[in-house]
This record gives sequence, C-alpha cells and structure tokens, in this order.
Amino acid sequence: MIKISNKVTIPIDEIEMHAIRSQGSGGQNVNKVATAVQLRFDIHASSLPDFYKERLLSKRDRRISAEGVIIIKAQKYRTQEKNREDALNRLRDFIKSASVVQKERISTKPTKTAKEKRLESKTKRGRLKVLRKPVDY
Repeated sequence: MIKISNKVTIPIDEIEMHAIRSQGSGGQNVNKVATAVQLRFDIHASSLPDFYKERLLSKRDRRISAEGVIIIKAQKYRTQEKNREDALNRLRDFIKSASVVQKERISTKPTKTAKEKRLESKTKRGRLKVLRKPVDY
C-alpha cells in the first residue's frame, strides 16, 4: 500500500514494475544486471478518487502517456531495490502534487507613488547618460 493522504491509498497490485537495464556508463555491470526500474500506473483503472484522476489526466506532463498511464523510470541507484523505492516515492509525490490546488492570482495595478518613483529613476538615469557624452566646445 502506498499512502497518498490520510484517506487515499493505492494498493501495490495496481502498480506494474519491470526491471530494465540502466543507461549510461557503468562498466561491465551495466551490460549484465537489470538494476533500473520502470514503473507503470494506469490512472483510469486505479482505485483513486475521481478528483485525483481528473487532476492527473488534465496535467500536461511527459510522464503521462496518451492512454493515461504514468510511466516513471528510476535508475539513480546501483541496486534494484533502491530504484524500486525511488520510483514508488516519485509516484507518491507526483500524485500528491496533483491534489494541490493553486491559489488564483489577482492582478493589481501599481500605486501612484510607485509610478512616480519609476519615472524619477528613469530621468536620473537619463541625466547620468547625458553627462557621459563628450563635451562640445
């Protein structure tokens, strides 16, 4: 069971994990041992509440395929167990991030003093640049 929040958990049998070979350099070990883990989690077939499903599917993220499957590849560590743990933690964090509702920004106008201050600094800068010009005799 992966605990997302106090009320939401994901059974481990809904998550599909495969051991694959890691990319990059690693000497002789990289060609023999499948230490990387590819995690696949089908959003549509999961037992997540509808709120989470809708939020995850509306996210524009490269980890979510067109079929609604989250694919995470973990290959940071040299052992398969640590990579499996890392992949599950990343899945948990990804699903948690979908539940966070961002506060809507209220656009504001600059104050009168802020406008005046900005214009004053522009004129000061302009005067400084005029003083740098060569003197005409």
